Amino acid sequence: MSESLRPLARPRLYEQVVARLREYVQAEGLRAGDRMPPERDLADQLGVSRTSVRQAIVALEVQGLVEVRHGGGTYLLRDRLDAEPLEAMIDRRRRLPDVLDARDALETKLAALAATRRTEEDLVQIDAALAAMKEAVDHGELAVTEDERFHAAVTAAAHSPLLAEFMAEISLSIAESRTESLRQPGRPAQSLHQHALIAEAVRAKDPEAAARAMHTHVESVGHVKLLEWQANSDEE
Repeated sequence: MSESLRPLARPRLYEQVVARLREYVQAEGLRAGDRMPPERDLADQLGVSRTSVRQAIVALEVQGLVEVRHGGGTYLLRDRLDAEPLEAMIDRRRRLPDVLDARDALETKLAALAATRRTEEDLVQIDAALAAMKEAVDHGELAVTEDERFHAAVTAAAHSPLLAEFMAEISLSIAESRTESLRQPGRPAQSLHQHALIAEAVRAKDPEAAARAMHTHVESVGHVKLLEWQANSDEE
């Protein structure tokens, strides 16, 4: 049988629910902070089971688009429910553990080297990155660009061209893991605090403390809902 005639994939029902919820938010003019209708009401209106609605809500939560408050309902975290394709989420979930392993190996070593080799100019760049991230976090932003700037400053302070080249080679995957982490509720502020601890160890020329602080940080980056999520098939 020709590969071009392989069976068609049937769209999961809860993907269709996500699409309808996106249309609803736009049509009703809902904004970040607004509450979504209860699951039971959504299921009744859409003519689907609460299971399909719940799966859709979980997929949106994993992407940082809504917050589910136990006993308190579901609230929008963004003005639009621009959900990514399900297959992209599944693919990223598969890659993420390997990316985190690579980040831990590379960035922990880079932090230790930065503590040993940093110059005063390196500290100026690290402090500037911290200040920029604090300003972004204070304004309620995810601070993705500022987070990247801090890690780039630490990498530069290590003065290791080969390790910096390795970091550049996986930069797209690192960016993906960074965004995944920072869209977790409360994570930007947590990352800012962890960055400050790394900077403090680098300033003190304490490579062991710097490596320990970076390892702790990368571990927390891996605490994301995506890795707990399962793309369940619909039973309807």
